[in-house]
Amino acid sequence: MCQLLGMNCNTPTDIMFSFTGFATRAQEHGDGFGVAFFEGRGVRCFVDHSSARESPVAEMIKAYPIKSENVIAHIRKATQGKVALQNCHPFVRELWGRYWVFAHNGDLKGFAPRLHGAFRPVGDTDSEHAFCWLMQEMAKAHASVPSVEELTATLAELAPQAAAHGTFNFMLSNGVALWAHCTTHLHCVQRQHPFASARLQDEDLSVDFARVTTPDDRVVIVVTEPLTTDEAWLTFAPGELKVFVHGAQAGAVLTAGATRK
Repeated sequence: MCQLLGMNCNTPTDIMFSFTGFATRAQEHGDGFGVAFFEGRGVRCFVDHSSARESPVAEMIKAYPIKSENVIAHIRKATQGKVALQNCHPFVRELWGRYWVFAHNGDLKGFAPRLHGAFRPVGDTDSEHAFCWLMQEMAKAHASVPSVEELTATLAELAPQAAAHGTFNFMLSNGVALWAHCTTHLHCVQRQHPFASARLQDEDLSVDFARVTTPDDRVVIVVTEPLTTDEAWLTFAPGELKVFVHGAQAGAVLTAGATRK
């Protein structure tokens, strides 16, 4: 199973603590990895078809002072599409003058909707095809930039159509909000004042968030499986779509695929 990691904050925040624990899971998921993070309206995306445990790109990322309000990372275990750079998540596209970043965990069998617009996959994964389809359908549904609430409603209509073909856990961000849809496994935690310490499950590493934050900071972490042992992680319901803005949940809806396992 691939692994997903997302972060949404109200101020640019360091992702390295969570990414360190996340990258450890590449030991069993070695078919590539990637991380994308927004800087203002721009986005930096680093991907490699090597394991995050061995890749020099991963080492560079760990040394890079990543601070962002929206981050999506992915560790790949290939199900469709060969192990190759073009098949590594996250994928990036432009719509309405903004970059969009997408990563998917799952396997969609026979999901090949017709793509007739500007959004076409470069690689040969079901994930990138689904992303292009989402972009295409959102562009068809809205003539100009819609609100976060309107986009959430549109995604709630679209996600079950893909989820009917298999597992469609995904994260999507435009640098303003982070959307997370669950078919099987997703968990989230919010960190805010008063901040506490946390210890990673997969690494002997802990951090006292109170020492590196201000009382006004808010951070939401979304991940396939909880990263820490001493925080109150919330489990998504199957079929649940959540949206996070400025480090807080801004909405949630159970889609038509809510009973699928």
